[in-house]
Amino acid sequence: MVRLTVAAVVAASVLAWSSSAFAQAKIVDGPEVKWKLGAWGKPRAATQNVETLKKFMAERTGGKFQITIGYESFGQPKELLDSLKVGSLEMTNICASYHPEKLPAFSALDLPFLPIPDFDTQERVHRAFYKHPAIVKEFAGWNAMPYLSAVLPNNEFVGRGKAPRTVADFKGMRVRALAGIGEAMRKLGAVPTSVDATEVYTSLERGTVDAAAFPTTYAHQAYRTYEVGKWYTENMNLGNVGCPTLIHTQRWAELPKQYQDLLMEAVPAAHAALKGAYAAADEKNIPLFKKKLEFLRYKPEEIAAFRKAGGEPVWEEWVAKREAQGIPGRELLNFLLKEAGTPPKS
Repeated sequence: MVRLTVAAVVAASVLAWSSSAFAQAKIVDGPEVKWKLGAWGKPRAATQNVETLKKFMAERTGGKFQITIGYESFGQPKELLDSLKVGSLEMTNICASYHPEKLPAFSALDLPFLPIPDFDTQERVHRAFYKHPAIVKEFAGWNAMPYLSAVLPNNEFVGRGKAPRTVADFKGMRVRALAGIGEAMRKLGAVPTSVDATEVYTSLERGTVDAAAFPTTYAHQAYRTYEVGKWYTENMNLGNVGCPTLIHTQRWAELPKQYQDLLMEAVPAAHAALKGAYAAADEKNIPLFKKKLEFLRYKPEEIAAFRKAGGEPVWEEWVAKREAQGIPGRELLNFLLKEAGTPPKS
């Protein structure tokens, strides 16, 4: 809790400073610009980056750069990448996992058990990955450039029944785990299923599934899994998904340089807003969870065992598949590991 409290205070301080700085900083003059940004759901912790960006650009340009965020009013999540490509949008949020074969190289960020344990590491890794030539080329095919990261929390399990304290304890367990995380759990001997998020509470309550993975803690709180669960994996770090905010390359090129510079200046504040929102959610939710759930904290050697048995086989399958497609899968995986501070795979 001390770590979370410090993180929340620091993030809140950054946001408070940024908010006042928006108004106090010198106005950047330029033409009037109106951009549309595609999103989905409702304004929430995971969209505080684009909400902060919208405010930043409006205030720093004296209202001349306006961004309208459309929460599903500009299309459904799986449609937004195509809408950006044809120029219907200037910006959009996407998640590669909604259409992984459209972004096969970028799907590396969806691999399970990557050694990315915290938000700062994730932000650093993502910002570097966005600049990798293979990633730049892939997005260019969609007339897009990756801009912001959603810096999503790692997935963790809330479950019922016997608490899994080792790799072997997951054998035969029915788990709600999607995409690469689901494949990793299959390697661990679990039985993954893709229950819709809205059905997870009922599935846990009725015993249809034994455990469910969500980005912690805000998603578990939102879907109330803690109300019916018995245990919570505090540091399993199952992984997350790559969900960037993209900018249309031609719309970017048409901007005057002062606006391009301002958009890049906004990145740290936008990412700080996300971290602050997630930290605030943890501050509120963890005490609530501790009243209901047993917290399972795994030792480093157990985390290593999870990664070796569940993560690395999925990594290797991903590399082989991408290499067969002419994509430098090994290079991309090693790039991620190196940026995260882990020795690359040979």
